[in-house]
Amino acid sequence: MRPTLFHKLFPFLHWFPLTGDRLRGDLIAGITVALVLVPQSMAYAQLAGLPVVYGLYASFIPVIIGSLWGSMPQLHTGPVAMLSLMSAAAVLPLAALGSEDFIALSVMLALMVGVLRLVLGLLRMGILVNFLSSPVIVGFTNAAALIIGLSQLSKILNVPFPRTDNFMLDLWTVIAQLPHAHLPTLLFALATFVIILGARRVIPKVPGVLLAVLMTTLASWTIGFEHNQTVEMNAIEDQNARALAQKYAETTLAIESLSVTTMHLNHELRELISAKDQDRYTELALLEANLRVLTRETNKRKLDNNERQVALHNLRFEAVPGQDGDRRFYRQGSVPAGAETDGRIWRISKVDGDQVKMMGGGAVVGAIPAGLPNFQMPELRLDFFWTLLPSALVMALIGFMEVTSISKAIAAQTRQRADTSKELVGQGLANIVGSFFSSFTVSGSFSRSAVAAKNGAKTGLFAIISAIAVMLVLLFLTPLLYYLPEAVLAVIVMMAVFGLINIRSLVRAWKIERQEALVGLITFLATLAMAPQLANGILLGGVLAIVLFLVRTMKPRTDILGRLPDGSLGGISTNEIDPLGKRFIAVRFDGSLNFVNASRFEDLLLEARSMNPQARAILIDGSGINDVDVTGDERLREVIETFRDNGVELYFCSLKAQIYETLRRGKLFNLLEETHFIRTKQRALKFMEETFDNDAFSQPPAPAVGPRTPVLG
Repeated sequence: MRPTLFHKLFPFLHWFPLTGDRLRGDLIAGITVALVLVPQSMAYAQLAGLPVVYGLYASFIPVIIGSLWGSMPQLHTGPVAMLSLMSAAAVLPLAALGSEDFIALSVMLALMVGVLRLVLGLLRMGILVNFLSSPVIVGFTNAAALIIGLSQLSKILNVPFPRTDNFMLDLWTVIAQLPHAHLPTLLFALATFVIILGARRVIPKVPGVLLAVLMTTLASWTIGFEHNQTVEMNAIEDQNARALAQKYAETTLAIESLSVTTMHLNHELRELISAKDQDRYTELALLEANLRVLTRETNKRKLDNNERQVALHNLRFEAVPGQDGDRRFYRQGSVPAGAETDGRIWRISKVDGDQVKMMGGGAVVGAIPAGLPNFQMPELRLDFFWTLLPSALVMALIGFMEVTSISKAIAAQTRQRADTSKELVGQGLANIVGSFFSSFTVSGSFSRSAVAAKNGAKTGLFAIISAIAVMLVLLFLTPLLYYLPEAVLAVIVMMAVFGLINIRSLVRAWKIERQEALVGLITFLATLAMAPQLANGILLGGVLAIVLFLVRTMKPRTDILGRLPDGSLGGISTNEIDPLGKRFIAVRFDGSLNFVNASRFEDLLLEARSMNPQARAILIDGSGINDVDVTGDERLREVIETFRDNGVELYFCSLKAQIYETLRRGKLFNLLEETHFIRTKQRALKFMEETFDNDAFSQPPAPAVGPRTPVLG
């Protein structure tokens, strides 16, 4: 039964009627997914550079919209690791991490991704993802999983993670701080690993992620894991430390000022370019030069401040209560004689103007604003639209690629039909509507969809139930998450993405086709080298895959045929055998005869003729020819006439019906007799041997004088 227009506009109507079994399965699956969704969403929000509450926002309205307008009932929409990191990488060069501008641009990026996905879905352009070969996808996914997982290392060690344009350099900075790791934070991370892995083996029906969150939050609250205090700059008694903090604060203000100036210059530059005024060419060149200088200066100051941030964090202080009740902070080992300390070791966590945040424990999630997200129009920053557009397009395609893989995997289990274009529409609407409720970019989640399918989800209602659970958390339970250690969320991200690493596929690709495997390996290395700009890695891989395809198309498999010892035919170049025939040659051309490789076809025939100058005929095995375009037809005519002038006739065998019809429409049969087209290879070889290798042979059959209707026989 074909769906009506009404059902196409509102695909969720297919859920009804809801039977008792369906409701029971969706309820169990929805609650189970919610137990995973809440901690995952907070972890992915941090990965996107946003406060954790935005992960809960992204797990509410977008989940509902994605389930209502998606095509696969068991697919769960919401925050995912890869797009969260890509969102942070796209926005970070334009705004300070976690700032109001950063949040606004992240929401705007979600709107852009949503619109692109919706347009691609409505135009049924899901085919675009086919330009990415399997080794490219595997190489990119492996690199992205490594980058995402290793980016959480700083939270596990509780050390700064300076963000620059070179992820590997940033990672090395984190590794170099290993001696300064915070031991209690590291213990919480290790405990999380043990709890999640232990739950999988001992009590697999209980979500290990939820168990880890509950146990570590309770332990954090019990032992007083968090100890923070914000003080004035002059509360730091060490003069060198205070000077370093002041220099950090001054440079931060200078970077913000340079960023504002750069933004205004970029706006002026775009206006000049769009005006296309030749008289203002000098002004345009001057603006571009100023922008280059400002960008270099900004990057230099950021690098300098990154070093100061690490140096400040590695300092250790002891706190002595002052006469006014406030603490005074002395470098460890320099406390005045007779002064009593609070027994804690303090570090500088953050410097904001004259205020310094001192940390005497570990990092926790902290206060999460209670209440549902407000409906508000996303802030459209047209100044950054063109800057974000390439990232938005790549994120739209990668998100679609993820959804396609998930849908096909679920469809294989449930025997349902996955409509990728409809899923693009659903994902597009989820991001568009979600952006009006402060959501960052979302997509289909493999882990949560697998949990849903495993727990008996029958319709998209399960996703709505999980969203209702998130709503209850936002309304009533956010205070309970205050003491959740950030290291626990980091471990959740790590364990989620490291499961995506797939080395076997690249090894298998190397055994099958080394050129494709090499493209996958280059994609892997390029993605690592270009991180955090992940989009550049997969774009490079896609370009290489297309180039490899064109090279293969230009040089299809061709060979001169000979007879193997068992009597079958094979190529002489790979089997070291003699060519067939004395006065004829048999060749094979495995590829479409088009403008890309038409010259390759002619080269094959010339090579065959040079190996047997006395040959008076060439038999072309056309079983591998799937298409002939205009250029191919014209080149074929030229070859027939050129070889005929030299006393050599061309014959064809095993042509496909569509190729035969194309040649007929092109009037090629005006040049050839019906005997030049033979249906099977066996008949063709018999004809060639009897006609040309016969001792009575004197000359080939006379060519056709006028148009004839050939037959395949």
